[in-house]
Formats: sequence, structure tokens, C-alpha cells
Amino acid sequence: MIYPDLELEIPADLGRVHFVGIGGSGMSGIARMMHQAGVPVTGSDRSANYSTVALEELGIPVAIGHDAANVGDADTLVVTGALWQDNPEYQRALAAGLPVLHRSQALAWLARGKRVVSVAGAHGKTTSTGMIVTGLLGLGADPSFVNGGIIESLGVSSGAGSDELFVIEADESDKSFLLYDTAVALITNVDPEHLDFYGSREAFMQAFVDFARGARELVVISADDPGALEVLSALRADTDAAAAAIRTFGEAADADVRIVSIDDSGPVRFTVEVDGEQHTAQLRVFGRHNAVNAVGALASLTGLGFPAGPALAAIAEFGGTKRRFEFHAEVGGVRVYDDYAHHPTEVAALLDSARAVVGEGRLVAIHQPHLYSRTSMFHREFAEVLEQGADYTVVLAVDGAREDPVPEVTGALVSNDFTDQDRVAYVDDWQRAAEHLAEIARPGDVMVTMSCGTVYRIIPQVVDALRDRFEATGK
Repeated sequence: MIYPDLELEIPADLGRVHFVGIGGSGMSGIARMMHQAGVPVTGSDRSANYSTVALEELGIPVAIGHDAANVGDADTLVVTGALWQDNPEYQRALAAGLPVLHRSQALAWLARGKRVVSVAGAHGKTTSTGMIVTGLLGLGADPSFVNGGIIESLGVSSGAGSDELFVIEADESDKSFLLYDTAVALITNVDPEHLDFYGSREAFMQAFVDFARGARELVVISADDPGALEVLSALRADTDAAAAAIRTFGEAADADVRIVSIDDSGPVRFTVEVDGEQHTAQLRVFGRHNAVNAVGALASLTGLGFPAGPALAAIAEFGGTKRRFEFHAEVGGVRVYDDYAHHPTEVAALLDSARAVVGEGRLVAIHQPHLYSRTSMFHREFAEVLEQGADYTVVLAVDGAREDPVPEVTGALVSNDFTDQDRVAYVDDWQRAAEHLAEIARPGDVMVTMSCGTVYRIIPQVVDALRDRFEATGK
């Protein structure tokens, strides 16, 4: 894991820039924008994906596999935080004395001089960022933006606009959200996580307080989330803090932008009250949590001065982001989706919204625990929400990502915590997992892969196994 040096002075001229881990959703967006700004860009990643192919089509050279030679004649290296310290390209840059920027610092460089809208929170920030961008474009604005996921209607995760607004999905995991010169801060929720980095819940909460205090114009914050209310209380108690306006949103009776009612039996429909007037919208996405995300986006746009009615209508055109309950295939009446949910709160919200799609079928969760530290800390909570929200769960092996293996921490920690062992299976081999899913599948079932790791890559195996079951046998 590589953390940003918050004190590092970012060079004004980056020269030729090489991105290590360029295929990530955030990294690819930043690389695209630098390329559009005329910065010579190259990159590398351990494997090809949608993003690396798209970047190559733009003319950005991308090497597959990490090798010191990939750095070439670069003047600056940009790295993803998930990089291992022994990466040969990272080590080559250090040996050559090149400036090494964390991706958040590269994003701060792009946003210099702009009116920055930073979206932060443990959950919902990618969707909320996409909703704000969609809303601004629908209102006739032309913002720059970098999101953590590809916005379906745009086909990209970033874009360079012509006006002063720059919308950023701001990452709290390593304090990098404190790097930005934020004008408007949206805080979707404050659910303590990343305690392996912060060390304590108190330090995590303080980072959000510092983030909010850094906003120059406006803080938009949840009126429902307990953690957000703690941050709000600290802001209001600090008489020495900058005089940024505060605008709350949610279902709470005292919210400034208040949800009056929600119907989540299909694509979510809700009524919201803003400045004494009520407005109703039906979104193109599912789930009660997305009504809340939309209202947070609405509070941000109205805080920027846009009228509520047109702003809400523009937000309602948001069609989702990749890896957020994204439909992949239907075989034998079984539908297969993928989602980024990787925290118990996110998993619970996903399963709740997926119920509106399932109908009379069953909801089958395919859970890939992400990180040994998170699995060790939350395995009981994962088991509880999976058992409560899904009809059946297949738990895969842990995706350790940036962490060293911990032999005693496996997916079995989650499966063993189920009360009803008939509703869960721990299968650490992907092919066997795909075959097991096909064996238990029934027409009408909805299967959802969930993790911020590599779990989406199992989908072709699951689809092939379903085809072998239903199309080859006919039953």
C-alpha cells in the first residue's frame, strides 16, 4: 500500500507522466484527462481490461505487466494506492529520483484553479458523484469530473469541461480527500472503515471533520446517518471554523432537503421537499438508498444555485455506473448482476434494492471478501446481512489485494457465522463455485456478485456453467 504524502509540493510542470495501475477506474479517468490536457501519458497494468483498451484507443501507450523498462523517459510517476512497494516501476522511479505522485495528487493537479465539488462518504459516493455530473450536464453546465466508476450514460469515468466546476469522488481511505481545494463538500455518510490506516474510530471521524472544515462555500451532509450527525455536531460546535454554509438532507424531519416519501417497489420513486416546495421524481435505478443519494445530489445542486425542479429532473436521468447492480446476462431464466458492495452496510443496501428485481425468484449472493483486515473485522456483520438479505450465499476466497496473506483469515470466517448452514457454501475455487451455482440455480433466480475486488471476473464462468446446465440439458 502506498499512501499520499499530504505535505508534498506537487510540481507545476509534470512533464511526461507514467501511470502504474492505469487500468483502475480512478486512475484511467485521471490519465484520460491529462492526455486531453496535452500531457504526454503512458501507463501499465497487470492485466488488460475495458479501461486499458479505451485508453489505447485514445492513443495512450499501455504496457500489460509491470517492468522497470515501462517507465521509459517519464518525468513523473503516478501510482495507485493499492500498489505493492516492491513494484519494479515504482522502484525504478525512486532510484532515478523522479517525483512520485499518488493518484489523488495527480487529481489535485488537474483540479487546480477550479471550483471543486468533492463527494465523500463510506458508501454511495460513486453514485452520488455520477448523479451530480448527470444533473449538471442536464442543466446545461459543462463540468470537469473524475468519478470512481464509469457513468453508464457517458461511457467514461472522467471528462474535461469548459466551465469552472470540477466534480470529484474524494477518497477517505487514506486521507487523500484532504488534498483538494474544496468549495462544496458532500458527505453521504460517515461509517467508520479503513481503521487499518487510521488506527482508531476517533481518527477516522476527525478526518471527516477536517474535510468538512476545509470546504470554502458549502457543506452538504446527511441528516440521517449517525456518523454524519457526529461530524455535523462538531462543525456546529466549532466557532472558529470557516463560515461555510451547511445544508442537510435525508428523511429526518429537520433536514433542509427532506424526503417526504419513498416507493422502492420498482425503479425508486420519491417526493422531496426543498424550501417549502415538494417535487416528485422517478429514478432509473433501484433502491431506497439511491433515493437518498439523489437527494444529496439535489441538495448540492440547489446549494450551487440551481432551481430544485429542473435539478431533480436532470438527476432522474442518471442511469447508473458500472459495477453498481450492473446486469450482465440471463441464462435459463437466471439473471446475473454485479455490484461493487464490499462493506456490510453496502451489502445490506444492495440486497434490499435487489429484492425489487427478483420478483418470485430467489436472491443468490456471490460474496468475495475483500482484504484480510476487513474480513477479520467484519466477518460476523457480513454473515448477518447476507443471511438476512439473500436466500442463498456462495462465499469465495478472500481477495487480499494490497495486503499480505493472513492464513487464518479465509472466506470460511463468513460462512461459518451463518446460523443456517443450509443457506451458505464456502467454495474457494472459482470453477467449482460456478458449477455449484449452476447446480442450485432455478429459473427466476437473481445472482449478484459483490466485492470491490476481482469477483466480476467470475461472471463468464458462472454464465458458461448456467448454459451447460440449462441450454445443454434443457432443464
